Amino acid sequence: MDCLIKTVRSEGYFGMYRGAAVNLTLVTPEKAIKLAANDFFRQRLSRGELKLNVFQEMLAGCGAGACQVIITTPMEMLKIQLQDAGRLVAQQRQLALLHTVKLGAAGTVLNCSYRMGPMSSIRKVSAIQITQELLRTKGIQGLYKGLGATLMRDIPFSVIYFPLFAHVNQLGKTSEDEKAPFYWSFISGCVAGCTAAVAVNPCDVVKTRLQSLNKSANEDSYNGVTDCIRKIMRREGPTAFLKGAGCRALIIAPLFGIAQVVYSIGVGEFLLGQTPFNLFSV
Repeated sequence: MDCLIKTVRSEGYFGMYRGAAVNLTLVTPEKAIKLAANDFFRQRLSRGELKLNVFQEMLAGCGAGACQVIITTPMEMLKIQLQDAGRLVAQQRQLALLHTVKLGAAGTVLNCSYRMGPMSSIRKVSAIQITQELLRTKGIQGLYKGLGATLMRDIPFSVIYFPLFAHVNQLGKTSEDEKAPFYWSFISGCVAGCTAAVAVNPCDVVKTRLQSLNKSANEDSYNGVTDCIRKIMRREGPTAFLKGAGCRALIIAPLFGIAQVVYSIGVGEFLLGQTPFNLFSV
């Protein structure tokens, strides 16, 4: 709540929606890849059996999580940069305003000349500008900064989420041959998504810190996952790894609930039943 109040106060109401365009653009293919990949691996691992064991379900989820990061890593990278850009712009404005107030007693001429300096250098950036800058300076690998941390988060998430969803969703079936009602699939998605989100939140904290390129004066820089974990533990304590867990659960739960409802109406079966040749001929 304190973070929400500070964000609104420093960046305005719309500051909470920085990075929304990136999410809207890439969240659909991300979820499609995750769900379709999980079904694909489940089919391959089933080998004609009617039911997978827990290890096979976890293995299918592991494969789905690994496939997902193709989309997830650039999306998270751009989203974090946009959110950081807004935070840093707000800090620069506050700093410029503070210096302007301090110099106010020096006279109107000095005040005006100083105002035109720092304030004119403050500008907003877009996702396209960030992408172009990353590609220009670091190449395609710049979009995949923090790939290891993203894998560390998304693979365990999928390993927890998919088996848990399958077992909770099974409880809503009246028989083995029937599908669970759509509302039960929604509930199952929410329960599994919330549980998995909280479980991997420490990995998400590490990933976010590593993908934050622009640091303010009082922020640490990190050399890899191990260095990041060590510095967070030493300076902020173990509770720092649970920061944002509540908000993350509130976002992930309904998102996966809705995704599972949409996917359960037959989208997955349709895609997995198509070949590259007949997919575009229907």
